[in-house]
Amino acid sequence: MTEEKQSAQGTGNGADAGAFLPNFCSSHTLFLVVLIAQLLAFILALARGPAPEGFWVALAFTSLFVQWVALGTVLVLCLARRSLLSLPPLQAAGAAWLIVLVVTVIFSLLALWTGSYLGLKPHMPVTDHLGFLGRTVSISAIVSAVALRYLYVQHQWKQNVEAEARSRIQALQARIRPHFLFNSMNTIASLTRSRPDAAEMAVEDLADLFRATLTDKDTLTLGEELELARRYVRIEALRLGERLNVHWQLDEALPMDYPMPGLVLQPLVENAIYHGIEPLTEGGEITIGLSLSDKNLKIEVVNPLAPPRNRRKPGNRIAQDNIRQRLDLAFRGQALMEVIEETDRYRVILVLPRRNVDESTGRR
Repeated sequence: MTEEKQSAQGTGNGADAGAFLPNFCSSHTLFLVVLIAQLLAFILALARGPAPEGFWVALAFTSLFVQWVALGTVLVLCLARRSLLSLPPLQAAGAAWLIVLVVTVIFSLLALWTGSYLGLKPHMPVTDHLGFLGRTVSISAIVSAVALRYLYVQHQWKQNVEAEARSRIQALQARIRPHFLFNSMNTIASLTRSRPDAAEMAVEDLADLFRATLTDKDTLTLGEELELARRYVRIEALRLGERLNVHWQLDEALPMDYPMPGLVLQPLVENAIYHGIEPLTEGGEITIGLSLSDKNLKIEVVNPLAPPRNRRKPGNRIAQDNIRQRLDLAFRGQALMEVIEETDRYRVILVLPRRNVDESTGRR
């Protein structure tokens, strides 16, 4: 038995996926800023060299000042978030940079006043107030400029990844195998006289499938995904007859309004029929299972495998790779796709986190 287990590969986005600047009101961003500020304070204390009061005392004063500036900047950027989001990236970066400098000047003056009031000398590598102010503003300007440049490059990279992912989604949505279309039309044609009701239902099912492939929506609900898969199975059942058996294993408590990337289940069922049922003269059974746990939604598609001499040539797994990348984009790396090939069975397992896709992508 061979097993292939991969986490979805790609890139995800948070609630501020379209914004140049991160959400400074979030606890995650605040934690990162505090961590980076402390690292900067440690570097500044090391760069200062031996201090009369000792390294740890100098580090404590430096950390206090740097954290003042960092937390004050985060507070102002959080309050100004709506205004910054309405600006183009370049203007937003300039405004954020000026905010950092203004906050630095304010806290530098406050530190000098506090030191004079308490009779302390500024615990920074400067000998006068103007020098202290100039150095702190210069360091702040350089560090913030580098940080903003990094955020901009990261923003551009995310946009490129998302554009590529969208093109892959469109490619998958536009890709229903030609043989399926031709077979479906032949099946419908053969039923128009003998079973007109079945032919009419097949036309409706086929229309719904193509409507789903042509829509601009990136997400569907779990209920819509299941309905598309059922319609696809009904069309194939008309063609394959008794050779195709489908066993549905669905938990009763499935959240049918659960949003997920569109066209995830149907391509897996299509592959299961194409590679698992069609090569077998006697046909076989496909199992489609959906189960819900406290943390995850599990989707499993199992199909039989024909003897090696009768198997179709393996494809390039474009559909599987496409699904894996879209799941990662939607769930920020928290979705899992597992492929297990046994002697006589082929299993594809998807494990999705129990949380709203809209919260994880912020753009659906």
